[in-house]
Amino acid sequence: MPHQLLLYIIALIAGASVSSFLGIYAFIKIRHAPGGKYFCAAAFLAAFFALTYAFELTSDTLEKILFWVAVEYLAIAFLPAVTLLMCADYAARKPRKWMYAVLFGIPVITVMLNWTNSYHHFYYTSVGLGRNMGHPVARLEGGPWFWVQTVFLYFCVLAGAWILLSQLKRVSSRFHIQILMMGIGILIPVAGTLFYLSGLSGGLDFGPVFMCASFLFHGAALLRFRMFDVVPVARETIFESLEEGVLVLDQREMIVDYNRAMKPLLPFLTDDAIGRPLKEILGFDKQLADILQSGQEGDYKLIQGSRKLHFHIRFASLLNKKKEPVGKIVMFINITERVQMEEQLQKLARTDGLTGLLNRTFFLEQAEAACFGIKEKGDSVSLIMFDIDHFKQVNDTFGHEAGDLVLMKVAETARKSMRSQDLLARYGGEEFIIFLPHTSLADANERAEALRTAIAEATVYVEDKALNVTSSFGISQVWIEAGSIESPVQMLMREADQALYAAKRNGRNCVQTLS
Repeated sequence: MPHQLLLYIIALIAGASVSSFLGIYAFIKIRHAPGGKYFCAAAFLAAFFALTYAFELTSDTLEKILFWVAVEYLAIAFLPAVTLLMCADYAARKPRKWMYAVLFGIPVITVMLNWTNSYHHFYYTSVGLGRNMGHPVARLEGGPWFWVQTVFLYFCVLAGAWILLSQLKRVSSRFHIQILMMGIGILIPVAGTLFYLSGLSGGLDFGPVFMCASFLFHGAALLRFRMFDVVPVARETIFESLEEGVLVLDQREMIVDYNRAMKPLLPFLTDDAIGRPLKEILGFDKQLADILQSGQEGDYKLIQGSRKLHFHIRFASLLNKKKEPVGKIVMFINITERVQMEEQLQKLARTDGLTGLLNRTFFLEQAEAACFGIKEKGDSVSLIMFDIDHFKQVNDTFGHEAGDLVLMKVAETARKSMRSQDLLARYGGEEFIIFLPHTSLADANERAEALRTAIAEATVYVEDKALNVTSSFGISQVWIEAGSIESPVQMLMREADQALYAAKRNGRNCVQTLS
């Protein structure tokens, strides 16, 4: 065996040993890290390729050489796909399901065509034996699928390198050396393959040696710079996957960075916004600009079409190694669900659950507040109390479900006749109450009559049966003197209640005032 060839075989064995060591180390230490499992697979496949190629070089017949070529393709065919998947997994770019079918379908076809080439010559159009340095080597002429596999190889390697190198602009500069070394390591075997395909190698495939050399760069990234332990891209992924919007500013209030969650909140944030003053960007939104520029925690309401979003804005200082401030992080914490729940609880606390009208307690609070406002200038205030006639008979005859339908229908009818300043509440049971500010007794009487008629004409259907009810009304009125101290609400309620009972004594379905 020629001396040069022996040295080459020794280099192959050494490279396979290095690759195997890195594969074992990676399997023990980082197989669960992003890209780790594919790195292990790539290292073992590279070692397998180098060793089988060494056996090919020691073969002295064409039959033996072709046997080892066929074995080599168990590694050659799958290495491109594994390399690309390692880069994609490391960069948190998950391929779609159909991509896995392509990435592994082509290698499977390659292996099958290579092993059965003697029947169709679709992978190698010609197979012969030559000599290099006095030693027999295979002379293989590539067929159609050989070039498909070659294009697939270059595509996977170049795409993987592009994925890795594209992370340079996304991560901190202190992580660049790891990514660069991995990228260079992936591209090195391409040089060996080009050298072989050009015919300048004298029939020797330098791909395995270049591949083993590439693992020196992989090993440095893995052992020296602990690439898969640090996983800078994973840090970036976490930053991007946060549900809270995050905005990063420097000391001059310039926008440094933002995550994906900020885009729906502030659509004007684009790549062009990086490096621009925050004040310039937020000129259209004074409320948000005031909160962000003050640096004080606060709540922010964002209206997007028909949606109202609520955020609590927090601030955190960015410090350098000397604990000096170099910027700040602004976090937009979505509290919409909490605010909506609080609003719902407040609504439940002040409304009647069945009719949706104000409940008695909240009605009294609002009526007192309305009277307090009227006291400044003085005006007339009226109050109407009414209930549903013979409501107990409705429940006894048709059931409580029918009674609920009647209550809701009466409430709906009354609500339609209200002004914006009026207060309508369910006082209790089948009894309702209306507070009418700035309303004379005559006007209150007219409105009560109109409401009485509307309720009598309203129809409720219970199991396809039409049901109509009537109501009795009592009205009270008072003139509030300007500067008055006493509240008239309790007195109005008392007099309206008396008038209501007078209406019942007078035959119901009527409006009564105290004479």
